[in-house]
Amino acid sequence: MNAADVNLYLVGFMGTGKSTVGRAVAQKLGFELVDSDFEIERQRGKSIPDIFASEGEAAFRVMERAFIENGHPSSRTIVSCGGGLVVQSGMLALLQSKGVVVCLHASLETILARTARQRNRPLLNVEDPEARFVRSTRNASRFIGGRAR
Repeated sequence: MNAADVNLYLVGFMGTGKSTVGRAVAQKLGFELVDSDFEIERQRGKSIPDIFASEGEAAFRVMERAFIENGHPSSRTIVSCGGGLVVQSGMLALLQSKGVVVCLHASLETILARTARQRNRPLLNVEDPEARFVRSTRNASRFIGGRAR
C-alpha cells in the first residue's frame, strides 16, 4: 500500500478533539472519516449509553475491537476512535498494524468544559467526573506511554 493511502487513527480521551480534528484532516486529505462510536451506534441501533446500560462496558469494548478489526475501510480513512478504545490490551498494537496512530491531548479543564453538557458520555456521567478523568488518564498512560504521539 502507498504510504499516502494509509489509515490515520485518532486516539485520546473523550473531549480532546478527535472528531473535530478528524473532519478537518479528512477534508484536507480527501479521505473518508469514520467515527468508531457512531458506527457502533448505527450498527447496533442503540446509543453508547444504552449499550453500556443494557450490555455493559465489556460488551461495548468487544464491539470496538470488532470495528477496528473488520468494520471500516482499510485505506484512505481517518478513524476517530472512542475515548476508551486504545486502553484495551493489544489495541495500540492492532491500530499501529493498520495505520498511523495520533494521540490527541487536552487539559482537564478543556475536557470538562467540552463534555460538561453532554449526556452521551457514560464514563463521565458520574458524581465526580474530574476524579474519573484522573483515574482514566492514569490507566491510559500505561497503554499509550508516549508511543502513539
